[in-house]
Amino acid sequence: MLRGFSHGNLEDISPDLGLDVPSGQMRRSLPRADLSRIVRHDHIVQEVIVKNTMALSVPQSLLHGSSRSRSPSLCLPRGLPNSADLGEALEPGPRAEPRVVMSSQGRSLQRSTTHSSAAAARELKPFATADIKILLLENVNTAGQDILRQQGYQVEALKSSLPEAELIEKIQDVHVIGIRSKTQLTKKVIDSAPNLLVIGCFCIGTNQVDLKHAAQKGVAVFNSPFSNSRSVAEQVISEIIALARQICDRSMELHQGKWNKVSAGCWEVRGKTLGIVGYGHIGNQLSVLAEAMGMRVIFYDVVNLMSMGTAHQVSTLDELLQQADFVTLHVPELPETENMISTEQLNKMKDGSYLLNLSRGSIVDIQAVIDASRSGKLAGAAFDVYPNEPAANGDYFNNSLNQWTDALNSCKNFILTPHIGGSTEEAQRAIGVEVADALVQYVNYGTTLGACNMPEVNLRSLTADEPNHVRMVYIHQNVPGVLRRVNEILGDHNVDKQMTDSRGDVAYLMADISNVNQQQIKDIYVALEELSSRIRTRVLY
Repeated sequence: MLRGFSHGNLEDISPDLGLDVPSGQMRRSLPRADLSRIVRHDHIVQEVIVKNTMALSVPQSLLHGSSRSRSPSLCLPRGLPNSADLGEALEPGPRAEPRVVMSSQGRSLQRSTTHSSAAAARELKPFATADIKILLLENVNTAGQDILRQQGYQVEALKSSLPEAELIEKIQDVHVIGIRSKTQLTKKVIDSAPNLLVIGCFCIGTNQVDLKHAAQKGVAVFNSPFSNSRSVAEQVISEIIALARQICDRSMELHQGKWNKVSAGCWEVRGKTLGIVGYGHIGNQLSVLAEAMGMRVIFYDVVNLMSMGTAHQVSTLDELLQQADFVTLHVPELPETENMISTEQLNKMKDGSYLLNLSRGSIVDIQAVIDASRSGKLAGAAFDVYPNEPAANGDYFNNSLNQWTDALNSCKNFILTPHIGGSTEEAQRAIGVEVADALVQYVNYGTTLGACNMPEVNLRSLTADEPNHVRMVYIHQNVPGVLRRVNEILGDHNVDKQMTDSRGDVAYLMADISNVNQQQIKDIYVALEELSSRIRTRVLY
């Protein structure tokens, strides 16, 4: 039988998602109330919901709207619920046979249950799933939405991003937010979301999120770095061929009624040299596809990497630019990569070569590329990303967005696409499944595997044979002496398993403690809350 505390805010029920309370806040007691209901799901008592208030401790900031408040949540009850109801909640439930739930990459995640005499991994949910509010923006794939709805969460899905002011208003009572590349989760936005536990980036990049500030607020961030790699690689291959044959210009002319059958300046790609800048997952797949078409492949990366097939790594970017007929960019957006291709680099490229950018808009000085095209240095280019991109579909790609837009549109043999490198049904479904799985694992079990801004911590599942166990998650500042203080608190109990790791200024500790009752759980929680290093404490049981 599973159980866990949730709480009501001062007016109605709002899940505590791990009993999060801001650190360093003054607290005061509220009146006592009774245990209201036990939620049953699949023959398992998932949790005990505390309506209204018990003898709960509330941060002073919650009552006065302090901007420092991390979550409008209440501490673990100081008193115990009604004894009759609690007795029912504590009785052992039926055992179940484990059914492994697989991720999109074939990994075993956690286990769901069907009835059997075998011990099963039990779900850890200290909240009523129907009270979990999730906001998905930018048309997240329905496969990901379905996974979240199947958990019983409240899911609101919008097709576009939101302006900052509207987003700040919308995110205030949200526990999980899912975005793609357009939504900007800045420090200001994150600070306006006191309930926020986790962010899901349903895309490769995370530069649209203030990762450091999210970690400092105890908010984990997950993304999908590999799921659309094939789609991007295939688009690059298609554009290499289209540029070499000037297909887009001929198509546009014929749409306008102009028949222009020419061969001048059109080439086969077989035997040509492809230079890949950034030899990650996309670069790897692109390398294999290009070699299959008879291209010679060279690549440049800041680290030494094993090549695929007969691809050859060069030692400098200049060396690649001087040799390649086609240069394609696949690097992250970093201060070091801003305008990494500008006038100086373009001048080092071969006359009549081609440039493709399907990584990030800040990587290329586009005005310099326009100038190189007009001078005849470049025979063509392909862009899928831009420094400033419209927030929604429509007639927004103009000079008011980027001052060189009209000049870019006038260039010959230029392929311009609206950031669709990963926009295939296969890629979006894979991304939806991967990120949604990660969100469920974090919210329900505290697992941070794959997190972009948190240490990666995971423990094996608790089972139905361990009804009096609790999982404690303690996110804290990475400062000396914390583990000693935490272990002093846990020292009087049997810690079955424990793992901790740090990443920068933030550390993450997870421990499963056996044979504890409600009062002991409360005592542990309160003691952890009082530590000065605390960022967030969660109780999963």
